[in-house]
Amino acid sequence: MEKVNALGRRKAAVARVLLTEGNGTITINKRPLDVYFPSSILQYIVRQPLQTLDALGKYDILVHLDGGGYKGQAEALRLAIARALVKVNPEDKPALRAEGFMTRDARSVERKKPGRPKARKRFQFSKR
Repeated sequence: MEKVNALGRRKAAVARVLLTEGNGTITINKRPLDVYFPSSILQYIVRQPLQTLDALGKYDILVHLDGGGYKGQAEALRLAIARALVKVNPEDKPALRAEGFMTRDARSVERKKPGRPKARKRFQFSKR
């Protein structure tokens, strides 16, 4: 198997993944997964596509993560890993789609409107 590239996005986060055959190490911005994401919940989110396909020890994953917060970065990385796994084996796509890992979550922050403190919030009304 040659190297497989994939891209995942969520909110403002962008994850670029390089998937190669190996022993299951995940390196994010030159740091191990458990150092970059200390939270076990975020580590679980990142590993979900691999667990679905029972591929936890099969691939080495090299990641370049940029932008956003830690939750958005973890979800962008999950999408990128799922896309890379589908490039390796297209028959895995229905299983990953059923779990919702192939869908790009397009929700992002609504822009701030003029004359308001936030996107939808209004200043306090004063009768007098």
